[in-house]
Amino acid sequence: MTPDSTKRQRQARVLRDFRKVHRITGALLFVFFFVLALTGLLLGWKKHTGGVILAKTYTGSSTNLKDWLPVDSLTANAFQAIRDSLGQETPLTLDRIDLRPDKGTAKFTFVEGYLGVQLDGATGQTLHLESRRADFIEHLHDGTVLDRLFGVESGILKVIYSTIMGVALLIFTITGFWLWYGPKRMKQEKPTLVAQPNRPRTGRPLHGE
Repeated sequence: MTPDSTKRQRQARVLRDFRKVHRITGALLFVFFFVLALTGLLLGWKKHTGGVILAKTYTGSSTNLKDWLPVDSLTANAFQAIRDSLGQETPLTLDRIDLRPDKGTAKFTFVEGYLGVQLDGATGQTLHLESRRADFIEHLHDGTVLDRLFGVESGILKVIYSTIMGVALLIFTITGFWLWYGPKRMKQEKPTLVAQPNRPRTGRPLHGE
């Protein structure tokens, strides 16, 4: 067996292994890849969906923070606005507060149902009640939804999910590239046949030679 044929067999074996890894990775994580791609697409378009995924930021009456109510008063108004909409007995957990002085608006987001409310920073009046679909899609995209589903506060499930998907996408990219490039490289390195020089004829001489 020549060195060239040994090398080609080795390259062919690598291609078979990469093809197997590529196929198994795609088969096992197909659903996750689909969710990752779909949620990434939706997040990219969230500001251009006419408020379906991400509600616009409404404008309050004053952009001067000196005119604003204290944060604790605004927070109480936010809780009351949600309970007036859903019922006084609704349990609520505040997730975060997003102050927008340039808009005169304070945004409050709650854990339950990804509910949100926008208040006028100066008057405390409700500007908009919303369901934070963009937050849900983002948590679905990065795995945070697993921690919320199982009540894990450390965020470890998000870390595990992100690690698995990141490594899987890296493997998928590398093996996919090699499945495209490997055959091209083998074709370029294919040995060419060298023409053999004419050998003098041997044997019994013809009559008259």
